[in-house]
Amino acid sequence: MDTSTAAMRHQLQYLTDRAEIDDLLGRYVRSFDEGTFDEQWARAFHTEDVTADLPIGTVHGRDELLAHVSGAMDLFDRTVHLGTNATIEIDGDRATARGAQLSTHILADGSEGLFISAGLADTELLRTAEGWRIHASALRVVWTQGTPPRLPQDRIARPDDLDAPGPE
Repeated sequence: MDTSTAAMRHQLQYLTDRAEIDDLLGRYVRSFDEGTFDEQWARAFHTEDVTADLPIGTVHGRDELLAHVSGAMDLFDRTVHLGTNATIEIDGDRATARGAQLSTHILADGSEGLFISAGLADTELLRTAEGWRIHASALRVVWTQGTPPRLPQDRIARPDDLDAPGPE
């Protein structure tokens, strides 16, 4: 194979990987508004040993993340999440992505209160036998507007979560 064919194959692989990652991230952000959080959802987006730094703490593993996301989304009646401007870097079977996220939430407490947050989403991805999956993520909230949901006592950050990222 000559170098031009090898270069074209490399470029085609890069473009294919980038498209698959962009599609995964788009489907992931949209999934928060579709409201189905089960084992199938967790497997479709995450590695088994995923780590997620979220505004109210850090979770480790797909099962813990699933429980956390499901419980968090129960605090809202309706949501619209927008993810945009993702910058994707690919290095073999690993990739990183950084994008902006704007999240609009209607509280489920009966008040119809509106809570909006915006921030940066940093994501590490791995190529798996099933395709690209999120291996680590961090959502850094830059600003909020409105009344945040009232967290149940068991959802309030534990002392070991105090160093976790949160609203600034």
